[in-house]
Amino acid sequence: MMQWVLKNSESALTLRLPSGTVKTIGRTARADFILEEALVSRIHCRLTSDSSDQLIVEDLESTNGTLVNGKRIDRAVLREGDVLTVGRLDFTVSR
Repeated sequence: MMQWVLKNSESALTLRLPSGTVKTIGRTARADFILEEALVSRIHCRLTSDSSDQLIVEDLESTNGTLVNGKRIDRAVLREGDVLTVGRLDFTVSR
């Protein structure tokens, strides 16, 4: 099964999303991926690995925003090699 991998090299934190899944990132226990970091909102953003094999990130009205390759986004399609920034954490996207 194909999956997307988001890796933070500084903390060795790796997030994995199999095809067809929807996961949230945030500080609260309600988030699927919990990041206890400054500048991360309770429910910060949503990652969707859809049936067409795309990885979509949507900001969920976070206080500090979600960035893709250094640009603040509301919604974006992630591609291999992109950098997703949540709070102060940078994740490199790969397959």
